Amino acid sequence: MQIILMDKVVNLGSLGDVVKVKDGYARNFLIPTGRARRATQANMEAFAAQKAELERIAAEKMADAQSRAEKLEGSSVKVSHKAGVDGRLFGSITNADIADALKAQGHEVVKAEIRLPEGPLKAIGEYPVVVALYSDVHANITVVVTGE
Repeated sequence: MQIILMDKVVNLGSLGDVVKVKDGYARNFLIPTGRARRATQANMEAFAAQKAELERIAAEKMADAQSRAEKLEGSSVKVSHKAGVDGRLFGSITNADIADALKAQGHEVVKAEIRLPEGPLKAIGEYPVVVALYSDVHANITVVVTGE
């Protein structure tokens, strides 16, 4: 299916690109979330009329994400969880737990923005974590896991 991207999508394209994607990806994710429209002639003309407005909105999102990243960069968040004597946790620390701890410190973070490439944290220690605030804006934080 041919679609017009209404926002930058990682590993796909940027605002205004016409790309071909699988039908299910377009119907189930890109179009319902407002990140794309079908590439019909009417939608192409409507996009051309809205392009300046969409670029302004994208620039505002990018500026907001960069200011949030500056506040988050290098910060440390402490999360405590019940642990055994060998340092392993009973359970794990997920991105939702980290997001809650960051919200308690006053940062606006959604759990989907926190990237844990190796999965949930399952032991006591310090872990570097990346917070992806926008497609090209990332902040590096340190999560300190302590036992109770």
